[in-house]
Amino acid sequence: MKTETKSATKSTAKPATSKSSSKSSTGAKQTASKAGKVKAKSSAAEGLKELYIDSLKDIYWAEKALLKALPKMAKNATSEKLADAINSHITETEEQITRLEKVFEIAGKKASAKKCEAMDGLIKEGQDILESTEPGPVRDAGIIAASQKIEHYEIATYGTLCAFAKTLEMEDAADLLHQTLEEEKQADMTLTESAYNDINFEAHEGDEE
Repeated sequence: MKTETKSATKSTAKPATSKSSSKSSTGAKQTASKAGKVKAKSSAAEGLKELYIDSLKDIYWAEKALLKALPKMAKNATSEKLADAINSHITETEEQITRLEKVFEIAGKKASAKKCEAMDGLIKEGQDILESTEPGPVRDAGIIAASQKIEHYEIATYGTLCAFAKTLEMEDAADLLHQTLEEEKQADMTLTESAYNDINFEAHEGDEE
């Protein structure tokens, strides 16, 4: 009986490299890159002065909104020292609004406000803290936390505005903005002292009971 021997044929075919797959991957990366770019609005600032004015409108709205929110925070504070600090800042905020109106005037613009989404969010967070805490030291600690977030936002904003004003050679405006900046820093320090000296510790006593 004859045996037929078939020689095995080695496959010489190379793994197919899909050009279309490579192109698809490149295209996806380009699309993702484009997706990360933000298209500017038709009203977008084209120069530093426009950005400066836009930022002034933002903080002008923020200060006015804060002026309405502060009395409620003061009313809900149990600590007399904290309530006094907030009430004192109400007076300062009124002066800061007047100061901003002078800054607008120096820039040759009428004072106007544009909704500040950041301040709006911070004020809403403060309201949520009031609703989420029992009256007393715990709520006071929450009020301080919310207030300091606001102060830190204002410190960052006024610091930036000072730098813009100096670059634009509006020294009088820079001086006015710097005055407000220093007041915000002092307000933040006052809140820190109130928290560390007694309020936070009183709130912590509730954890141990």
